[in-house]
Amino acid sequence: MFLGIAVLLYALDLSLASEQGFEQVNAFLAAPLAKLVMWGLLSALLYHLVAGVRHLVMDAGVGETLEGGKQGSKIVIAVSVVLIVLAGVWVW
Repeated sequence: MFLGIAVLLYALDLSLASEQGFEQVNAFLAAPLAKLVMWGLLSALLYHLVAGVRHLVMDAGVGETLEGGKQGSKIVIAVSVVLIVLAGVWVW
Protein backbone atom coordinates (compact mmCIF):
# COMPACT_ATOMS: atom_id res chain seq x y z
CA MET A 1 0.00 0.00 0.00
CA PHE A 2 2.84 2.38 0.86
CA LEU A 3 4.59 1.92 -2.49
CA GLY A 4 1.29 2.18 -4.34
CA ILE A 5 0.58 5.56 -2.77
CA ALA A 6 4.05 6.75 -3.79
CA VAL A 7 3.36 5.73 -7.41
CA LEU A 8 -0.03 7.46 -7.34
CA LEU A 9 1.54 10.65 -5.99
CA TYR A 10 4.11 10.54 -8.80
CA ALA A 11 1.29 10.07 -11.33
CA LEU A 12 -0.55 13.03 -9.80
CA ASP A 13 2.57 15.18 -10.06
CA LEU A 14 3.12 14.10 -13.66
CA SER A 15 -0.48 14.77 -14.61
CA LEU A 16 -0.42 18.24 -13.10
CA ALA A 17 2.91 19.19 -14.67
CA SER A 18 1.72 19.48 -18.27
CA GLU A 19 -0.97 18.49 -20.72
CA GLN A 20 1.34 15.84 -22.18
CA GLY A 21 1.92 14.37 -18.71
CA PHE A 22 -1.82 14.27 -18.12
CA GLU A 23 -2.33 12.37 -21.37
CA GLN A 24 0.40 9.89 -20.42
CA VAL A 25 -1.17 9.19 -17.03
CA ASN A 26 -4.63 8.99 -18.58
CA ALA A 27 -3.44 6.47 -21.17
CA PHE A 28 -1.66 4.40 -18.52
CA LEU A 29 -4.69 4.30 -16.22
CA ALA A 30 -6.94 3.17 -19.08
CA ALA A 31 -5.24 -0.25 -19.15
CA PRO A 32 -7.13 -3.09 -17.41
CA LEU A 33 -4.11 -4.08 -15.30
CA ALA A 34 -3.69 -0.48 -14.10
CA LYS A 35 -7.39 -0.37 -13.19
CA LEU A 36 -7.04 -3.61 -11.25
CA VAL A 37 -4.03 -2.26 -9.35
CA MET A 38 -5.88 1.01 -8.69
CA TRP A 39 -8.87 -0.92 -7.36
CA GLY A 40 -6.58 -2.98 -5.14
CA LEU A 41 -4.98 0.14 -3.70
CA LEU A 42 -8.34 1.77 -3.12
CA SER A 43 -9.56 -1.42 -1.46
CA ALA A 44 -6.64 -1.45 0.95
CA LEU A 45 -7.07 2.25 1.73
CA LEU A 46 -10.82 1.93 2.29
CA TYR A 47 -10.43 -1.05 4.63
CA HIS A 48 -7.69 0.81 6.50
CA LEU A 49 -9.93 3.86 6.81
CA VAL A 50 -12.93 1.91 8.12
CA ALA A 51 -10.79 -0.07 10.59
CA GLY A 52 -9.21 3.19 11.77
CA VAL A 53 -12.63 4.69 12.45
CA ARG A 54 -13.48 1.54 14.43
CA HIS A 55 -10.37 2.02 16.56
CA LEU A 56 -11.27 5.66 17.16
CA VAL A 57 -14.72 4.58 18.31
CA MET A 58 -13.14 1.96 20.56
CA ASP A 59 -10.84 4.64 22.02
CA ALA A 60 -14.00 6.51 22.99
CA GLY A 61 -15.04 3.47 25.04
CA VAL A 62 -17.58 1.90 22.68
CA GLY A 63 -17.27 -1.78 21.80
CA GLU A 64 -14.43 -2.70 24.13
CA THR A 65 -15.98 -5.97 25.30
CA LEU A 66 -15.43 -9.28 23.55
CA GLU A 67 -18.92 -9.23 22.05
CA GLY A 68 -18.56 -5.59 21.06
CA GLY A 69 -15.24 -6.36 19.38
CA LYS A 70 -16.75 -9.22 17.41
CA GLN A 71 -19.70 -7.09 16.33
CA GLY A 72 -17.40 -4.21 15.44
CA SER A 73 -15.23 -6.42 13.27
CA LYS A 74 -18.29 -7.70 11.42
CA ILE A 75 -19.45 -4.13 10.85
CA VAL A 76 -15.99 -3.15 9.57
CA ILE A 77 -15.99 -6.02 7.09
CA ALA A 78 -19.53 -5.28 5.89
CA VAL A 79 -18.92 -1.55 5.43
CA SER A 80 -15.58 -2.23 3.76
CA VAL A 81 -17.11 -4.69 1.29
CA VAL A 82 -19.77 -2.14 0.31
CA LEU A 83 -17.17 0.61 -0.14
CA ILE A 84 -14.81 -1.70 -2.07
CA VAL A 85 -17.60 -2.69 -4.46
CA LEU A 86 -18.50 0.96 -4.98
CA ALA A 87 -14.84 1.76 -5.63
CA GLY A 88 -14.75 -1.06 -8.19
CA VAL A 89 -17.77 0.38 -9.97
CA TRP A 90 -16.13 3.82 -9.93
CA VAL A 91 -12.78 2.57 -11.28
CA TRP A 92 -14.21 0.33 -14.00
